[in-house]
Amino acid sequence: MGTASTFTLLLACAPFVLEARQPVRARHAMVVTREPHATDAGVAVLRAGGNAVDAAVAVGFALAVTHPAAGNLGGGGFMLIRFADGRATFLDFRERAPAAASRDMYLGPDGKPTRDSIEGWRAAAVPGTVRGLEYAARKYGSKPWAELLAPAIRLAREGFPVSWGLAQSLRQSKLLARFSESRRIFQRDGRFFEPGERLVQPELAATLERIARHGADEFYEGETARRLAAAMRENGGLITVEDLKAYRVIEREPLRGRYRGLEILTAPPPSSGGVGILQMLGVLEGTGFERYGAGSAAAIHWMAEAMRRFFADRSEYLGDPDYTRVPVRGLLDPRYLAQLRSSIDPERATPSERLRPGNPRQYESAETTHYSIVDPQGNAVAVTYTLNGGYGSGVTVPGLGFLLNNEMDDFAAKPGFPNYYGLVQGEANAIAPGKRPLSSMTPTIVLRDGRLYMVVGSPGGPRIITTVLQVIVNVVDFGMNIQEATDWPRFHHQWLPDKLYLEPGISPDTRALLAARGFAIEVTRSMGEVAAVLAEGGWLHGAADSRVEGKAAGF
Repeated sequence: MGTASTFTLLLACAPFVLEARQPVRARHAMVVTREPHATDAGVAVLRAGGNAVDAAVAVGFALAVTHPAAGNLGGGGFMLIRFADGRATFLDFRERAPAAASRDMYLGPDGKPTRDSIEGWRAAAVPGTVRGLEYAARKYGSKPWAELLAPAIRLAREGFPVSWGLAQSLRQSKLLARFSESRRIFQRDGRFFEPGERLVQPELAATLERIARHGADEFYEGETARRLAAAMRENGGLITVEDLKAYRVIEREPLRGRYRGLEILTAPPPSSGGVGILQMLGVLEGTGFERYGAGSAAAIHWMAEAMRRFFADRSEYLGDPDYTRVPVRGLLDPRYLAQLRSSIDPERATPSERLRPGNPRQYESAETTHYSIVDPQGNAVAVTYTLNGGYGSGVTVPGLGFLLNNEMDDFAAKPGFPNYYGLVQGEANAIAPGKRPLSSMTPTIVLRDGRLYMVVGSPGGPRIITTVLQVIVNVVDFGMNIQEATDWPRFHHQWLPDKLYLEPGISPDTRALLAARGFAIEVTRSMGEVAAVLAEGGWLHGAADSRVEGKAAGF
């Protein structure tokens, strides 16, 4: 039980060589999150006899205390569950647009999108996390509700030591500094937290205690709902008590596909991630890209071209399936995948300006964090939930202690214009009252011969999808252990802007070869923060990403 040490990238004659880090291994159960206190909360629930869903709920609430950049009460997300008996389900607790939302609400007098969808009170959609975690606990959990919130309440009430990474993040956040309550709680009005000092959050503890006593109804119909709605009115926000009361979790069928004989369970719309994973894997299968080796210019070329084509399709076809017809079957039809595959030049990058969304309908007959959990019974849970940007909208609700999301920016504020992440999105993701914005969150479970093989996911906006793709490929095609696959340098292409983003660990020689193929290269900071579990050889292998201060632990 514990964490693996920091990895080192060694540049050599090959594109790059990774000094292998070993995963954390356990026989019975595994919890992997990006924050050690949250991991410990999940392990404690499992040791006390709870199942993977119980542990996922405890982790979700603990992260709302210890990882304020993304852990949340004021956001939303997805939970993918695969039970030991083979059943699987997907819980959609994505945020929804308030009833007062309108298509052009973020356009200025010049017709261009404003920053109101990115920061401040008007950026927030109706949160789904509290209702989603309660739905999971009531339907699929086994432990008392209050017991699952107890670790989070203790962490908020008594505080916890601020890590180096959290201290730097809080200090550097200009967004938190813009809002008085956020500045007071998380930056102490300029007396910034030093590593090792305790972050105590009494207002958040009181909110969690009310939720523990009265359930999710307290958040959506009780004192918390009334105080949140009042603060919205006072500050020009849109969320009302009626919006909160009307919020519902949607239970959906997981999206299913296959790759090299493995079965993949992943996120359906309103996530674009599951469709993306399955489409890109489908395009890659049969290209022979794997024979070039991990980190080679040729392998990156093939994968980047598959990414480019998916994101072009994403811009046109993906949205909330309750509001728009999403041609999932066509996007994943083998004939359409073959058409995409044949459009890739093996030697030259395809300029994005020459690539338009395809026509899958002819084949129709339709800042974030992730954690992965496996319990002793063999149940597996993958959860990705979010405030969208780091610290969401920047707004902490006065007296309630939690940050609000800026999820409204995940809609197309103006179809055809890029959002916060540079993504160009179409009419399918236009703003409408009650609609759920398109997401990139991609909690994924992989089966081998009908048995649990991998649980994986990541934060990172659109880079979530390409990050999960690369971890799967690193294990399945390049033979890495799950820790190596998680730590390996990553890359990303999203059609527009027409750039291939590379992490610094990819060697200058490889960069030069890719540039010679026609890619516009940009070296960028770390992408994603994977939390993954691999089940193999009678052991659970847990991998927390070296890019963050995560922890894998089990027993």
